[in-house]
Amino acid sequence: MSNPYFLVTFLYVMLAVLGALDASLINFEFLPFFAGFRWMRVHFITLGALTEIVFGILPILVAARAGLPRPKIRWDIWLTLNLGLLILLLGIPMINAVLITTGGTLIFTAAVLLMIQLGRLRNSRTETQPPAGRKFYIVGLAYLLLGILVGTGLWQGWSVWLQIKVPLEVHIHANNWGFMSLVFAGLLVDLYPGFTGRSLAWPHSVTPIFWMMTLGALGLVLGPWFQSNLFSVPGLILHLSATIWLLLNIIKPLVGDRKMWTPGMLHLITSYVWILAPVLVAPLIILGLPGFPGAGIEQNAPQALIYGWVLQFGYAIIPLLFRRIFQPGSSQRLGGNWFSLIAVHIGGIFLWVGIFLNESQAFLHGVAYGLWFASMLPIAYELWGIVHGEISHLQNQELAPTVTEIGDSG
Repeated sequence: MSNPYFLVTFLYVMLAVLGALDASLINFEFLPFFAGFRWMRVHFITLGALTEIVFGILPILVAARAGLPRPKIRWDIWLTLNLGLLILLLGIPMINAVLITTGGTLIFTAAVLLMIQLGRLRNSRTETQPPAGRKFYIVGLAYLLLGILVGTGLWQGWSVWLQIKVPLEVHIHANNWGFMSLVFAGLLVDLYPGFTGRSLAWPHSVTPIFWMMTLGALGLVLGPWFQSNLFSVPGLILHLSATIWLLLNIIKPLVGDRKMWTPGMLHLITSYVWILAPVLVAPLIILGLPGFPGAGIEQNAPQALIYGWVLQFGYAIIPLLFRRIFQPGSSQRLGGNWFSLIAVHIGGIFLWVGIFLNESQAFLHGVAYGLWFASMLPIAYELWGIVHGEISHLQNQELAPTVTEIGDSG
């Protein structure tokens, strides 16, 4: 296979599918002994599938935008990342601080090496200005480093001498609002012209969007770090404004063109609805209204965010990137279909309803994860079709010389 990151991405997608099924069965009390694997399931999606695809595609995209040849696979980065992920995923269910720290350190090292590689992909002869997406990627990876540092520190007591008030929330915010948001924005900026055949509505808005998103993420990290809304509120406003501006850039050129509103495009755009859900209830949590399930929201909202936004963004983008790598002559088509689109959103609704209906929460959350599991099946099948086609092509190439030799001997 020409890019090993994509094979490992496919494997983590399969694990995410099984993880959602597992979570559904746990809520229906069929597999209660797996109940402690909640955060490992999330990491199958974030540090697993999405991080693998990001590490695999970013050097290719940056090199292409800079007018450079496709870079060779950096096996040092690939091995460091995947060894770190393997050790980390062994350490999380065992709650083994040594394994978690070792895995986190290796992933941290791989991210630093990738940042250096992206920074060096410059074409001094033709590059009048850096590729638009590169700054999103490098700063996004910087937030990943912070998320790893804080997440690993949860098991080593680093939060005390770093004076982090709410370390778990800092870890989540650095990864979601920093790493994922910025990298996703960069991918939209770089890939949008390819899969739509048109440019963003306001191309010159990319730089202000970048700075608003970067500073917004910083505020959202510093808020729980110091447990102060003086950082969180401005950060949230900046980040949300930048996200809406980016989405308008994507939506405006498509208005009136019905054929562009495919399930894949709707996956991409409507996935951001699940960013708004926790934002809308955040003021009610801060006010501490009597009877309002603040603790339940804080516990379950990250799951809805990961499955509703992060994973659904991947539904559209991952098959697109697989086709770009393995089927370069095919059309640049986003992944997903109407079933995956409807099922993933209904799953999000069931999870949020379950937060407020405590007596029925286990059943409703079981349905939510069941729907998310079902929504992943078409995506997994789509990816398998692309991977299987690549494997068959490689096998045919290997058999061709043998067939030729048999013909010559006759």
